[in-house]
Amino acid sequence: MGEQPTGASVEYPKPPAGSSPVWPVSIKGVLFVEGQVVLLKNERDEWELPGGRLEAGEEPDLCLIREITEELGIAVRVAGLLDCWRYPVLPAREVLIVTYGLQPLEQAELQLSHEHKALGRFSIDEIAALRMPEGYRRSIHDWAAQLGF
Repeated sequence: MGEQPTGASVEYPKPPAGSSPVWPVSIKGVLFVEGQVVLLKNERDEWELPGGRLEAGEEPDLCLIREITEELGIAVRVAGLLDCWRYPVLPAREVLIVTYGLQPLEQAELQLSHEHKALGRFSIDEIAALRMPEGYRRSIHDWAAQLGF
C-alpha cells in the first residue's frame, strides 16, 4: 500500500550529493459522480484516482483531460490544484503525485479501460476502509469539502 506501519521506517537509497531527484510525475483527478468519488483498482490491488503520467512537454491539465478520456471515457473540466506529494510506490521507486479537482462536462456512463482491474464509485464514508495511499484520501476529502459534500 505504500504506507508504513506505526513506528516502522524504510531506508531508501539516497541520490549522490549535489544531484537532483528524477522521478515520474503522475497527474490524478478527484471526480465525483452523483455524490460518489470515482476510483480505479490498479495492478497492486490499491484503489487510486484516475489519471496518469505527465508526458514531456505536456501541461498538467491537458494530461489529466487526456487520461480521464482514456481511462473513463468522459469529458471533464480541471477545476483546481488540490495536493502534491512524493509517493514511494516500491522500494527505490518514487512518483511525484499531483492531484486536481474535476468536474464532469457530460453525463455519460463511465467505462473501464484495459489499464485497471476495476472501476468503483464510493461515498465519502467508504473511503477510510479502502486500500489506497493516504494522499488520495486527503485529496478526496478536500475536494468533497470544496463541493459542499
